[in-house]
Amino acid sequence: MNNDFYDLLPDISKAISNNYLESDLLLGRSDKPLPTRSVIIEIINDLRQLMFPGYFSTEHIDSVGSTYYTGHMLAMIHQKLKKQIARALAYNRSDDVLSTDPDILQDAENICCDFFSALPHIQQMLLLDAQAGYDGDPAASSREMVIFSYPGLYAIYVYRIAHELYKMNVPFIPRIMTEHAHSKTGIDINSGAVIGKYFFMDHGTGIVIGETTVIGDYVKLYQGVTLGALSTRGGQHLAGVKRHPTIEDRVTIYSNATVLGGETVIGADSVIGGGAFITSSIPANTRVSVTPPELSIKNDTSSNVSDMKATGYIYEI
Repeated sequence: MNNDFYDLLPDISKAISNNYLESDLLLGRSDKPLPTRSVIIEIINDLRQLMFPGYFSTEHIDSVGSTYYTGHMLAMIHQKLKKQIARALAYNRSDDVLSTDPDILQDAENICCDFFSALPHIQQMLLLDAQAGYDGDPAASSREMVIFSYPGLYAIYVYRIAHELYKMNVPFIPRIMTEHAHSKTGIDINSGAVIGKYFFMDHGTGIVIGETTVIGDYVKLYQGVTLGALSTRGGQHLAGVKRHPTIEDRVTIYSNATVLGGETVIGADSVIGGGAFITSSIPANTRVSVTPPELSIKNDTSSNVSDMKATGYIYEI
């Protein structure tokens, strides 16, 4: 049977239009535009130029011109961010308030003032994160390399920006930011997590840090680590409940380890071995390791076949 698209077009169009009418979700609120994702990503890039101009700015910045540069960048970002925050606030209101209403604009301005006032502290935290990346990775030839090329630093940079907006109860925008970083790096950090200073994710790919996670200072995670919830079957009933673990200071968690539960605490100065699955608290100064599985290896040389057993890194033939 041969079909022609233009013969089918009226019926398909009508069916999709009916779906618009039957659901209040597909069209959103036509009189209230959502924040624009592409502009949020622009703001992320603009802020990175502001934080690390020597690496990401298209202009040459020196100490003489730095005040003019920062003032110009701050004014430009403020204009973009205020509009997006106003949209987010207005959309989240149940009444007919628009993003251009004076009260919404003042709320957005107040949030912007608090956010921009926090940027110097965020910048100092990011310098410590860059130092942690350099100190913690022998493959890092310099701190500059960490700043310029490490996906883990990019993910923590976006998280620290988004977390500040999350604390101010800004709808939509923090999650847009962290999901953008997630898509670029494979590292999923919820903007609600609390992460201390000097934080490093080695390799980083596949790391998941849930919304109510609390991470102390000087913590190091390797790829594939999950800091998650024991169960999310409760759905929205669990909103606002501490569902994710607490990781205290100076903890190292190796690759593919899983730590679950809001009451689970990994004590300070502990080391969690790769592949561990933890659902209860671990005391401070503890080393957790997983017993390697016993491997059975057959070595076929000519007609002689011998069984080899491997445990960990020691092979017995």
